Amino acid sequence: MNAIKSIFSWLGRFLEKARTVMLNLGTAFVLIFFTILIVGALTSSGPKVKDPSGRVLFIDPQGTVVDQEVFSSDFLFNFDSGSASEQIQTRDLIELIRAVGKDDKIPAVFIDFSSTGFAGPTTAINIAKELKALRESGKRVIAFNDRLSTTSYLMASQASEIWIHPVGSISISGIGGMRAYQKELYENLKINFHNYSQGDFKSAVEGNTRTDMSENDRLQREALLKPIWSEMKSLMAEGRGITAEDIQSFADGYVGFFGEAAMRNIAYAEANNIIDGSKSFPEFRQYMIEEFGLDEEAKTDTYKTMSYKEYVNQMEDSLSESKNEIAIITAEGAIMEGEISQGVAGANGIVKQIRSAHEDEKTKAIVLRVNSPGGSIIGSEMMRDELLAAKKKDIDVIVSMGDYAASGGVYIATPADYIFAEPTTITGSIGVAIALPTLENAMDYIGVNFDGVVTSKYGGWDPTQAIDDDLDKIFESWGADAYDRFVNFVADSRSQSYEEIKAIAGGRVWIATSAKDVGLIDEIGGIDDAIAYAASLNELEDFKVEYYGQQLSPEELILRELLENFDVSIKEPKVFSALNGLADFYETLVDIQKPKALLTCKDCMIDLD
Repeated sequence: MNAIKSIFSWLGRFLEKARTVMLNLGTAFVLIFFTILIVGALTSSGPKVKDPSGRVLFIDPQGTVVDQEVFSSDFLFNFDSGSASEQIQTRDLIELIRAVGKDDKIPAVFIDFSSTGFAGPTTAINIAKELKALRESGKRVIAFNDRLSTTSYLMASQASEIWIHPVGSISISGIGGMRAYQKELYENLKINFHNYSQGDFKSAVEGNTRTDMSENDRLQREALLKPIWSEMKSLMAEGRGITAEDIQSFADGYVGFFGEAAMRNIAYAEANNIIDGSKSFPEFRQYMIEEFGLDEEAKTDTYKTMSYKEYVNQMEDSLSESKNEIAIITAEGAIMEGEISQGVAGANGIVKQIRSAHEDEKTKAIVLRVNSPGGSIIGSEMMRDELLAAKKKDIDVIVSMGDYAASGGVYIATPADYIFAEPTTITGSIGVAIALPTLENAMDYIGVNFDGVVTSKYGGWDPTQAIDDDLDKIFESWGADAYDRFVNFVADSRSQSYEEIKAIAGGRVWIATSAKDVGLIDEIGGIDDAIAYAASLNELEDFKVEYYGQQLSPEELILRELLENFDVSIKEPKVFSALNGLADFYETLVDIQKPKALLTCKDCMIDLD
């Protein structure tokens, strides 16, 4: 074991040195970018503004739709191999769609969401509804793709017409997915897994402790998936003028991605009004030229079009000044201690935002947008405490739940005066997940023994050793105490008894409509409804909505501006990918020695394609 620790100790030092080298290289890159920026500013007369009149607006968001953009300053060690690192704020996308609907200069919109990712189904459904409203406003909306997944078809189905490449793919496969159950693997590796989770429905560690899905987990997953899938099917069907059963039949009959199977799929889709037909890229381009005219300004033969980024640059900012502000704080991603990063609701960073908001005399209310499956107990406590500090100043706290507000996401919502959730929000999971693997059998098998001198009973204990009865009781009581504390917080916040909340807790997850029935939320509605409610509580007619984002250092701000001005999309070199993999592996092995109680519902996340 000492040899193994030595290896990973060396690996940690190596990675730290590698990281330093990469950051030094990053400094050089920044200097180069800065030089280019200065030269460009001196030699360029600026981009030519394209007149949108008569042009088809091309909306093709590439990246992940998020509630709040997060910029990673440590970009050299967090490269992404594709568009996943790109972020599109939900509110920006909605504002764009609504603005286009009112713009008479734009005759049509061409949409392609094949490279757009959604963290959860609620956001995808909301964007689809905005596209539906755009089409219903009288705007011609055209979809053309070479591939359509469940979510990209959801978007395309809201268009006036859908075209696909003749050898493209349509895979409306629904939502959900499979998970691995690894109990026998751990047994074969002689690893003992100790589960101290609280709640009969708390399924976060089932993959490690079972060989199949528990009935409780199956029950709650079906209760989540069926209404969400039903909503998505209804939107698809309404958009195409067919029935939900037609969509289901197509999903059930899916036969393949490539070759003749794919072409049969396309033929079936066209015959059953799933799509309007197929066109090659040249055929579609000629079709658009015939419909909207040839672009005389273009260097090649193409139709009159402009990108949504070009259009956004011409949109006027609706800046307003007011003595009254409603602060929007976003907790998006897994709740952890530390700073905010992509996919992580860093408690330290969010606490700073909450404090900044309640220390501003203009702030009359805080709307906390929760889009998180939960995470760290300490991180959740930190955010909860700061929200309570805001309430002591008579600042109203309203919660708006997004795709997910489960486990720790519910925990941080307990200070709320009122809770809104979207119809398909997943919430609940009031429980505690604690699982600890121990390696005593594996160590014995390979001939490793432990001995030494300590000054306390468990001073030398780590997961390479067995858990005795006393330590087992400690871990058990740790989970039970955390669970009781969680239930009590929710009971107090919802004006219900401990017994009433415990009866609907147990780690069970709920779709928002059911959550309202059992009293976990107050009202079905989106973030706009939450903002309006906050304004009404304070009788505000004149107010400004202030979105609190990530606080960046001057160096980070310079880097961000450079990347945005040059529209940089950095690809991940294989060497950095390898280093990232080693770093993750090392951190996992180190982290396993730190037993944690988590308020997490990571397994209630819905797989979208």
